[in-house]
Amino acid sequence: MKILLTGASGLLGHAYAEAAIRRGHTVIALYNRHPPTARGLAQSIQLDAQQLEKLTAVCLEQWPDAIVNCAAISSPADVDAAPELAEKINVALPRHLSQLSTHLGARFLHISTDMVFDGHSAEPYRSTDMPNPSNLYGQTKLMAERAVLEHNPEDPVVLRIPILMGNSPRGQRSPHEKLLEAIARGDTPKLFCDEIRQPCSASNVAEVLLELTERRDLHGIFHWAGAETMSRFEMGQRILKHFNLPLNRVRSACQSDDPAFANRPSNLTFNLQPIVSKLKTQPATFEAQLEELTRIEPLRSTDH
Repeated sequence: MKILLTGASGLLGHAYAEAAIRRGHTVIALYNRHPPTARGLAQSIQLDAQQLEKLTAVCLEQWPDAIVNCAAISSPADVDAAPELAEKINVALPRHLSQLSTHLGARFLHISTDMVFDGHSAEPYRSTDMPNPSNLYGQTKLMAERAVLEHNPEDPVVLRIPILMGNSPRGQRSPHEKLLEAIARGDTPKLFCDEIRQPCSASNVAEVLLELTERRDLHGIFHWAGAETMSRFEMGQRILKHFNLPLNRVRSACQSDDPAFANRPSNLTFNLQPIVSKLKTQPATFEAQLEELTRIEPLRSTDH
C-alpha cells in the first residue's frame, strides 16, 4: 500500500512511518522544517502545509492508497499564541486532505485529541459523547473532525488519542523529555494531582493507526489510549522512578487552587469500546511505555 503521511517528523508520525515500513508499505513522508528520520522511507517531501495547491499537486502525482494526517499544532499554548496559523494547520489542512482523499478514492485517517472534551465527566468518554472543548486547541481539533466527516463521508477514520509517551526524533516533545530537561535546568516542575489522564505510547498508537489503515471495514470516530489512568503528578513520579531519580524532583499541586487553570480539563479518560475488541493491538500498560523510554543527553551532566 502506498501511504502519504503528513507530520512525518513528529512523535507519532515518526512511530507510524517506522511501523508502516516494517509492515512492507510504501511511505511518502511530508514534513515542514525537520526532515523525517525513519529508515526506509520511499520519499521525503518538504512542504509547507499552508500551501494547499502544492499539497494537491503532490497528492495527484503520488496518488496514494491512504492518506494519514499526523500534522498539527498540538500545544494549547502554541495555538493560543498563533490562532490564525493553528486554524490553517489544525483545520484547513485536514479539511483539504479529506477532500483530496475523496477525489483519489484513498483511505483517510486523521488524528484528533481527548481535548475535544471538557474533562468534567465522571465516566470515561465514549466516541459517541458530545464534545465540549474548553480551550482553543480543542476547538480547532473538533472543527477538523467535523470537516473530515463532512468531506469524506464514506471512508474516514478520526482517531482521538491522549497524551503521548515515547522518544521523539529530536528529544524535545514527549512528557519524559520535557520533564528531564526541566530537571536538568535545575527546576522542580509542578505537576497536578487532580489532572487525570490516560497516557499511551506513540508506538502503540502507531500500531493501532496502521491496523486502521489496513482495515477498510472500520470507519468513523474512535478512541484509543493506554491501559491505565493516573494523575499528571503520578506520571511524573513513575518517570523519575524509572530513571532512578529522586521523587522530590517534582512537586504536587492542585489545578483547582490556581485560577489560571480553572478551564483546564481535569479528567480526560476514554472508553475504548468498541475498537479495542476489533483490533489485534491492545492498550499498553504504563510500565511497558516506560520501558521504551531513553534518557536525554543533557541530564547526564547532573548525575555527578
